[in-house]
Amino acid sequence: MTASNRDRICALLKSIETGDPGPVAVVNEAKYIQHNPQTHEGSEGLAVLFQRLSRTSPRVNIVRAFEDGDFVFAHTEYDFSRRNIGFELFRFEDGRAVEHWDNIQPRQGPNLSGHSMVEEPTEASDLDRTEDNRAIVRAFVERVLVGGDLDGLRTFLDAETFTEHNPRLSDDVFVLQEALSEHRAGRRQIDYQRLHRVLAQGDFVLTQCEGEFDGVPAAFYDLFRVAGGKIVEHWDSTEKIAPKGEWKNHSGKF
Repeated sequence: MTASNRDRICALLKSIETGDPGPVAVVNEAKYIQHNPQTHEGSEGLAVLFQRLSRTSPRVNIVRAFEDGDFVFAHTEYDFSRRNIGFELFRFEDGRAVEHWDNIQPRQGPNLSGHSMVEEPTEASDLDRTEDNRAIVRAFVERVLVGGDLDGLRTFLDAETFTEHNPRLSDDVFVLQEALSEHRAGRRQIDYQRLHRVLAQGDFVLTQCEGEFDGVPAAFYDLFRVAGGKIVEHWDSTEKIAPKGEWKNHSGKF
C-alpha cells in the first residue's frame, strides 16, 4: 500500500531524530522552496542535514498531522537544546514535497486553565464538514482577528465549552477579548494584518497569518477545532520574523 503524503511527512520529520536518510526522498530538493528565513537553501542536502542533527540527540514528537489537497500540515514538539512547539507546512507537486513553511516558539505553560500547548484531540473527525469548518474559521479570522471586531468572538466561539491552549490565556473568552484589545503606543499588541492561507481536514483548521506582536513583525499560526458550527478549541504559535538583512534565503516567511 502506498503511504499517504501525511505519513511520508511524519516519517520525514521523525528522521530528524533518527538520521534515517530514506524518508528524505519525499522532498524534491531540485525544486524545494524553503520559507524558514533562518535556514540556508540549497547549501546542504536534507539527508546530510538530518544525519548531522540526529547526532545531537534531538527528540521529535509529531502531535497531530493532517492533509488538505496538495498540503500537509503538522503540529510538532521538538527537544533540541530546548523544547519548542511548532507547525510544519508542506506543499506537494507531482507526488513530492516542493515547498515548506514553519512557525516555532519555545514551549511554555501550562496556561491559566491548566492546558498545555499540544494536548487533547489528535485525529480529525467530521470529514464531510471540512469546507463548512474552513469557511467558519476563515470568517472568524478575517472579521475578528484581522478586522478587529471583537464583539464577534461570541458569534464564532462556543464560550461554554471553549478550550484554549495558548500559554498566556485561559478558557475564559473574556481573557482572549482582553488580550486582543490591548494596545501599546496606540497600536494593537497582537496585530493580525493579513490572512495568507486556510488549511483544513474535518474539524481541524489551520490558518497562517502575518502581522505584528508587540510592535515586531510576526507570523501567527492558529489551529482551531470546530464542532457544531462553533470554534471549540484553539492551539497556536507566534514567531517573530527577523529583519530581511538577517535572512539566510530569499523566499520570505510566507
